[in-house]
Amino acid sequence: MKPESIPLKLNIMKAEIEVLQPGLFSSIQDLGRFGFQKFGVPHSGVMDRYAMRICNLILGNPEETSVLEITMQGPQLKFNAPTAICISGANLSPEINGNAIENNTIILIQEDDILKFGKRRSGFRSYLGIIGGFDTEVLMDSFSWYEELTTNFRLKKGTKLSFTSQQFSDSQTHSSLKIDTNYLNSDKVEAYPGPEFDQLTTKQQHYIFSSGFKTDESSNRMAVQMKEEVENKLRPITTSPVMPGTVQLTPSGKIIVLMRDCQTTGGYPRILQLSEKGIQILSQKLPGEQIRFTKKEYPGY
Repeated sequence: MKPESIPLKLNIMKAEIEVLQPGLFSSIQDLGRFGFQKFGVPHSGVMDRYAMRICNLILGNPEETSVLEITMQGPQLKFNAPTAICISGANLSPEINGNAIENNTIILIQEDDILKFGKRRSGFRSYLGIIGGFDTEVLMDSFSWYEELTTNFRLKKGTKLSFTSQQFSDSQTHSSLKIDTNYLNSDKVEAYPGPEFDQLTTKQQHYIFSSGFKTDESSNRMAVQMKEEVENKLRPITTSPVMPGTVQLTPSGKIIVLMRDCQTTGGYPRILQLSEKGIQILSQKLPGEQIRFTKKEYPGY
């Protein structure tokens, strides 16, 4: 992609976005909280870091700038002042005032413009970035919303999101940005062997890396559970650290992949650990879609 222009920032003023309809599940997220896991505080943060970074790079924001993460069914939002936005990740057929707009491009917004989303065309989670980021609550060095920790944890009708309004004029640039959207349709989820992987039998190991698994309808930002079961005779482990991307095997044989809002410790065997790309791809899967774990080796093996 070759942006034809970059915005020059002028006439800064405080402004708001009004939530006319909240959509399915939308929340403000950044890269998450770090250094608080010893207190039991989850990492949180965006599920798809690649989409977030692309969005912010296009806008000229620092890559860690907060965005609105939108799940499958988008909200309807009204802007009360000019700004510029970019949408990345899943294609949820966004429109401004009824006119279709494209993902991965700068969109200039005027006062009273209404953004809404329509039919899902690819992916599961979309990311709305705004020039300068959202001026929302910061807690433990992060903008990320999390239930029972932050004041908000999902958009509600009537919610007001603050931002800094900026008028724009265009300036030519020769910069380019290569964007890969193929991952939105990929079923290959990269995973490294976890701490308890070697306790699995050869048959179990082969099954995990040769079979397809469907994501369960109960999946959310905390964890993605697979419908298929794996024969399991492993004993529970002593409560040990876990993190986003940790793949646990329950006594009943269920595979659970921990995601951004997961707990910080667990007692189920940790059979795999997803790569960052693996988390990115899994985060874009609808409930019921099939994935395949692809084995990666740690550097030096």
